[in-house]
Amino acid sequence: MYTLLKPLQTRNDLLDKNIKVFTPEVFQRVFHTSPHTTKYFLERQTQEGLLLRLKRGLYALRTDLPAEEEIANALYKPSYISFEYALSHYNIIPERPYILTSATTKATASFTTGNVEFAYYKIKVETYTGYSLERSETKSFLIAEPEKALVDYLYFVTLGKRTLNDRIYPQNLDKKKLFAYAKLYQRDSMERLIDKVYDNARND
Repeated sequence: MYTLLKPLQTRNDLLDKNIKVFTPEVFQRVFHTSPHTTKYFLERQTQEGLLLRLKRGLYALRTDLPAEEEIANALYKPSYISFEYALSHYNIIPERPYILTSATTKATASFTTGNVEFAYYKIKVETYTGYSLERSETKSFLIAEPEKALVDYLYFVTLGKRTLNDRIYPQNLDKKKLFAYAKLYQRDSMERLIDKVYDNARND
């Protein structure tokens, strides 16, 4: 139905249905459009500024962009926010990273959308746990628990793919939970590294 494809009405309908990120297939189901009509509308409105193409086959309203964390969850699935971005989110490290980092069971990948870089790092399927949905009035997204974010990060330190940050403040974390998550990675060096993080924090 053409009337449903008027830009302003389309925007309002998407917002009413709380659809923040969508594929062409989702758009077809919502507006009952053909693949041809959908493709034309999405391409036209991306050019005219109503929509933003996040990556091939994934769109959002440019006028009402989701939070960066929500975009991170949607760009590459399955994934949850972890590593440096989550550590900063919980004030475990003082730095604010310029890359939004996530864990995934798929291949390591990165995307740049607008001015934001999203990076996804592969972890083992058996370690893909320890995350939850964080909600606020304006956004909701999957993010690692503080302890799991630190363990994910330290695992990559043991692999030589990260340099240990000497300003990690784990004092408010559950140390037993840290060791429990560390065991999932089956690397003896993880426990020693956790102890080192605590020693560094005490000496800071």
